[in-house]
Amino acid sequence: MSRIGRMPVPIPATVKVEVRDRTVHVEGPKGQLDFQLPRQTQVTIETDVAHVKRSGDDGRARAAHGLTRAVLYNMVQVGVGFKASVQGGKVNMSLGYSHPIAYPIPDQIKVTVDDNTKITIEGPSKEVVGRVASELRAYYPPEPYKGKGVRYAGEHIIRKEGKTVQ
Repeated sequence: MSRIGRMPVPIPATVKVEVRDRTVHVEGPKGQLDFQLPRQTQVTIETDVAHVKRSGDDGRARAAHGLTRAVLYNMVQVGVGFKASVQGGKVNMSLGYSHPIAYPIPDQIKVTVDDNTKITIEGPSKEVVGRVASELRAYYPPEPYKGKGVRYAGEHIIRKEGKTVQ
């Protein structure tokens, strides 16, 4: 059995999870999501825990087992932190270029600002939140020589020694 797949998925009190036909419907304070289950998997819901089972022991069933559990877990968990600045419905970043970077905020994503340099990206889908954070970071990724760039909260950049004159 898959080590990831056999672990139960804890469901927070603010989140409702339902299985209709082969679709898992998750509704919480940040929005709602749907996930079509692979043929080889089933999901059973208890009061505050969801369990993922698989129908066979072949390679596809084992892969779908762990994948389904990971996707379900990401659907009920919310939140990732990121550094930038925000104005209106766009994330505006001044990264030292001749123009500011304006990134439109997708639907169901909530952005809050702290100290004009730190923002929090929240949404119902961990996948979308992570994609938005990685797209913002891609405008100016951290570089190892000066340590400048857009980085995730708590991320440490290993600095390299520059060239030396001989």
